[in-house]
Amino acid sequence: MADAFKMSDLGLLRYYLDIEVRQSMRGTSISQGAYVAKILERSGMVGCNPYQVLMATRLKLSKMSTEPLVDATAYRSIVGSLRYLVNTRLDLTFAVGYVSRFLEEPRKDHLAVVKQILRYVAGTKSWGLMYERKKKKQV
Repeated sequence: MADAFKMSDLGLLRYYLDIEVRQSMRGTSISQGAYVAKILERSGMVGCNPYQVLMATRLKLSKMSTEPLVDATAYRSIVGSLRYLVNTRLDLTFAVGYVSRFLEEPRKDHLAVVKQILRYVAGTKSWGLMYERKKKKQV
């Protein structure tokens, strides 16, 4: 490609689309710690108390909730950010999918669950995925 295009070698990939990439002899890890900090800042949750549990067991939310409506734009923004975070945080997949069901008319109880997810994420900022390098078998 260097023959056809003007190129320069920037070294190993470190950061791309809010995804932090670390490459080592063990393998490659990806995480979104800086993106988590941005989400927490935008949602006003900086310095919140971290929560150990992602979502309560047998939690029941409903579209027919009688709780007051909350700002739908803010709710959608937070949930959308969490949906992007799922790229490197597979542990969030079910919970974020569940709160995504209420994007049309978010209520106070729906927002409370989103805030709990944010508190969990605040306590697990550095988590991500690790792709270990496989050793080649000698024949």
